[in-house]
Amino acid sequence: MTIDQFNFAGKKAIVRVDFNVPLDENGNVTDKTRIMGALPTLKKVLADGGAVIMMSHMGKPKGKVNPKMSLSQIVKPVSEALGVEVKFAPDCANATAEAEALKPGEALLLENLRFYPEEEGKPVGVEKGTPEYDEAKKAMKKSQKEFAKKLASYADAYVMDAFGTAHRKHASTAVIDEFFDADHRMLGYLMEKEVQAVDNVLSNIKRPFVAIMGGSKVSSKIGIIENLLGKVDKLILCGGMTYTFAKAHDGEIGDSIVELDKLDVALGVEELAKKNGVELVLGSDCNATNGLDFGTMSLKPGAEIITCPANKVPAGFEGVDAGPASQEDFRNAIKGAKTILWNGPAGVFECDAFTAGSRAIGEAIAEATAEGAFSLIGGGDSVACVNKFGLADKVSYISTGGGALLEAIEGKVLPGVAAIKGE
Repeated sequence: MTIDQFNFAGKKAIVRVDFNVPLDENGNVTDKTRIMGALPTLKKVLADGGAVIMMSHMGKPKGKVNPKMSLSQIVKPVSEALGVEVKFAPDCANATAEAEALKPGEALLLENLRFYPEEEGKPVGVEKGTPEYDEAKKAMKKSQKEFAKKLASYADAYVMDAFGTAHRKHASTAVIDEFFDADHRMLGYLMEKEVQAVDNVLSNIKRPFVAIMGGSKVSSKIGIIENLLGKVDKLILCGGMTYTFAKAHDGEIGDSIVELDKLDVALGVEELAKKNGVELVLGSDCNATNGLDFGTMSLKPGAEIITCPANKVPAGFEGVDAGPASQEDFRNAIKGAKTILWNGPAGVFECDAFTAGSRAIGEAIAEATAEGAFSLIGGGDSVACVNKFGLADKVSYISTGGGALLEAIEGKVLPGVAAIKGE
């Protein structure tokens, strides 16, 4: 069943959205990308004459109520975006009365699903690997099913539209579907677009295919890097992982972030790239500093900024952005690409002094897109980059999922998609 085929008239639809949005210290939403992304699906339900029940998580409350992660804080911005006054249910597991009171055209937002440990299905307060844990896991699995059944009881139809959590086998993403017939469960518009975008990158490749992988750790990206090395023509590796590669060749990296236990992994990536005929582009130089305050993402008084080879960072300094030569290498590698994937920044872009590397990548992608390339941007940091640089409307598709996008591109089956399809 597709959402376009289904008529929600007179029905209540429970929609798994991803409203895990960033908030400032006053509880104000600082980036509404995920809220805006959910609107087409929510508006379809309302336009048909149905009522919509939204459920989501926020943050990692670990099964406990935490006011700082309450979805009550986003009722107003969701109402404004949807154009309907959104009602709020302060307890997602006991919202029968609120759900029953909903009339066609009305909307309800449930409280944070992760205030209940049953959502994630992880035993609480029991040490992993013990006999007690195994018993607790069995009990939790049963409780998770009951929790999902309760959520399902609020509605006539279920819509999965949270790509950012599609890789998790949680109650609201991959268990709740059991309580709806195949013709009453479906993917939302956002999910359909996300799945199609991944398919465009992996199954409908137009060459040259260039992937840019950034971020601090090789270990968190090794699966996708190895998978991409069998598909791409060029692979740009940037960000903090640059220094693990430099160290693997006995480079001097000062105080730069490094995974000393992954030096062999870095060398293995280089070998696999060579074997597959993939052009591997690593930053040759970097902008480094001896005074970045990571807490405030600002420079400390008297801090110095230097440009140096990525394998010759002086003691006391750490590489925090791609240097001018690296930026030019990245631009040249992206130029002429027909398929582009970007996940992870080239530096600490949150600090305005170190945006140059990520900006160079973003602008080069925008130029290639204008010349006909399909560009997919995914992962929270990369999305924040294109938004910060005003490039969001100059790329083909911005994914709302980080881990889900990586697992999909890695070739893994996403439980949130498989459940809808009954696989």
